[in-house]
Amino acid sequence: MALASGALAGAFLLRFEFTLDPLYAGLLLRALPLLLLVKFTVFRAFGLRDLTWRYLGFQDLMRIAVANAAASAGATIVLRIVIGSAFPRSIHILDLLLCLTLMVAARVLIRLVHETQRETQRPSERPRIRLLIYGAGKAGVTVLSEIRANPQLGYEVAGFLDDDPGKRDLRLHGARVLGGLETLEEVSKKQRIEQVLIALPNATGAQIGAILERCRSASVAAKRIPALAELMDHQVLVDQIRDVRLEDLLGRPRVRLDSEVVRTRLCGRVVLVTGAGGSIGSELCRQIAVYGPRALVGLDNAETALYQIDQELREQFPDLAFYPEIGSIQNRRRLDEIFRDHRPSSVYHAAAYKHVPMMEAHLFEAVENNVFGTRNVVRAALASSVEDFVLVSSDKAVRPTNVMGATKRLAELICCTAGPKFRAVRFGNVLGSNGSVIPLFKRQIAAGGPVTVTHPEIRRFFMTIPEAAGLVLQAAALAQGSEIFVLDMGQPVRIQDLARNLILLSGLKPDVDIRVEFTGIRPGEKLYEELSGLEEDTVPTSHSQIRVFTGNGASQEALSRCLEELRHATEARDAAGVVLSLKELAPDYNPSSFLLRRAFKARVVVA
Repeated sequence: MALASGALAGAFLLRFEFTLDPLYAGLLLRALPLLLLVKFTVFRAFGLRDLTWRYLGFQDLMRIAVANAAASAGATIVLRIVIGSAFPRSIHILDLLLCLTLMVAARVLIRLVHETQRETQRPSERPRIRLLIYGAGKAGVTVLSEIRANPQLGYEVAGFLDDDPGKRDLRLHGARVLGGLETLEEVSKKQRIEQVLIALPNATGAQIGAILERCRSASVAAKRIPALAELMDHQVLVDQIRDVRLEDLLGRPRVRLDSEVVRTRLCGRVVLVTGAGGSIGSELCRQIAVYGPRALVGLDNAETALYQIDQELREQFPDLAFYPEIGSIQNRRRLDEIFRDHRPSSVYHAAAYKHVPMMEAHLFEAVENNVFGTRNVVRAALASSVEDFVLVSSDKAVRPTNVMGATKRLAELICCTAGPKFRAVRFGNVLGSNGSVIPLFKRQIAAGGPVTVTHPEIRRFFMTIPEAAGLVLQAAALAQGSEIFVLDMGQPVRIQDLARNLILLSGLKPDVDIRVEFTGIRPGEKLYEELSGLEEDTVPTSHSQIRVFTGNGASQEALSRCLEELRHATEARDAAGVVLSLKELAPDYNPSSFLLRRAFKARVVVA
């Protein structure tokens, strides 16, 4: 109201060139209370009292402008009615402009004083990190504002980098756009930059990799704000600044799951997870626990791993009824006990041998566990009348070239012929899982190298552990019969690029600090993995990133007959017989030369 009073007085002074005769001075005194009453009512209605004085945003400016326009219109009508035509019309325009200017200027002045005080109060002994923000878009400007509003973070923004030529040399909130990616090294040296913050929430893996490479060449650290999908649950960007992660380089959008559909399938149910101590099994347990099951049963043969997930769940979900059960899926009696004691409604079968070279050398063990162990779990589930059964499968089951893939394909067939409540979920490699190449690369980097890659062009599909587990839960919720689900995983990643990026993330330079060495394709290994075979038809589901395959299956009778032959060959330790049975059950299986030589050499020796 003080500003509004000053604006009206200033309007009269400007209108009459700072000389007011008694007539117009009296007019000012008559108009002032009427104008203040109208403006007080309008400003209160627009909520200007609620606007903070220390911060001024575009929305605040718009509200102040519209409120002043409405107040001036209302005051014009009231003054015209009460005072009449004697009141100068130009005063209304001058009053509007002055009142708006004063209100905005007051807020700017208060913010400036606040910023100045904060600068002077900042501890001088703590050096600030010179920072470049890569990305002069909305996210970059927002994080600049938040950094300036949070001096305790210890950042000093030197400017922006952006690849858009139209933004070069522009100033955004006082910070200049200093160039693009090609100028990163030059700008970093000139501006004494210590860190680059990647503010590109929807950046592709290739973009992140290129920026990371430039940062390493310039000897500056790189951090980023998360992808757009990760920002949904958070408000403050600056609190989410983190190191660049390996999953940022995959170039695939994060999977978004329909939590309510999953909750409907899990809430209040008894759920059994096999392989509960493994990478996928333990993450399944964590995610299932969120949806409030009546009880969660974790089965695993590895005592230590099962103990660890048991302790973790007890700490994070104290109200969850979790039952750790030690046992092997090869033990039918133990499975019957577990199903009889807990009567699960849903089963997530993640227990399996997954290491390709290891299974190539242990043919019988792979069959006993992945094939007949799965059949044991399926039989126990059928006897217990479970409502949902989901098998965790692999992209290696598509046109398999190794024992692991062939046994997983048979596991799929066993599930899909068991009934409409049984289905499988097929996905690629999982970053950070026990069977992933990433832990091996990390150990090799820590040891000083070399990092070993089997072939320069070998490629794989990748996803994160939480995404893989989430996909399994979502597939169960989407299922309408015996189906094989698969995630749209984008483009496969070249393992050589993955290794080099991991070296960069470790703060080292590929082939300078750490050598990348090629060792040759291992037995049973493919250059390229696939997610669907030629004979399979793909059908979309209600989830944009999940598709379902309905492909060549097998009849229950034919499958049972072939499995019996496989069982006899396995019990007789007849490697050649096992390979032939696998080939009969999975016609597109192409055994490795390593396995064929070993299998048929053994048969010749026995003969």
